[in-house]
Amino acid sequence: MKAKNWTRVWGAVFCLSAAVVAGAQGSANHEPEQTILPSRPIPTGKAPSMRVKLVSDEHGLKTYAVIFRKGDEILSGLTDFAAQYHVTDAHFTGIGAVSSATVGWLDLSRKIYHAIPVNEQVEVLSMMGDIALFNGKPVVHAHMIFGKHDGSTVGGHLWEANVNPTVEVFVTASAAPLEKVPDDASGMKLIDPLK
Repeated sequence: MKAKNWTRVWGAVFCLSAAVVAGAQGSANHEPEQTILPSRPIPTGKAPSMRVKLVSDEHGLKTYAVIFRKGDEILSGLTDFAAQYHVTDAHFTGIGAVSSATVGWLDLSRKIYHAIPVNEQVEVLSMMGDIALFNGKPVVHAHMIFGKHDGSTVGGHLWEANVNPTVEVFVTASAAPLEKVPDDASGMKLIDPLK
């Protein structure tokens, strides 16, 4: 092949490569990375169908069944529950299903969460967390793992989960309050068992 033809071939390969790279960068730029500050406030009042039942009250421990229905948002509902029932130290587990959610993973170097959107109907395979006080108000800290239609999973720190058709959470609360304190290294609020 003559040098002139090789020049055309390499020119075409270069143009095609540049177009592929530009297309990949362009598609990545259409969806900017979502980040969430650890200090982001949790909205209240977004679980109007939530129902609560005290199922056990023994030896200073209370166990509640907190039941969510379609359209309720879990983190908002648990925050409202903790305030209404004066829960200052608790742990919980839950199962159910949601129509959408946002979880995240903590980037310690930047002190932010990278959002992981879940935009489909999924099973709640695992939900666990705790409740403690920060500046006199209850703070809910939860992690969730979701099962997708193909059996794959996604999970992380819970920021939002929209119930469909139900999520059942069992909360065990203690009378002795736990308090959180700011942690400058991570930007988070951490439980201090000595307070």
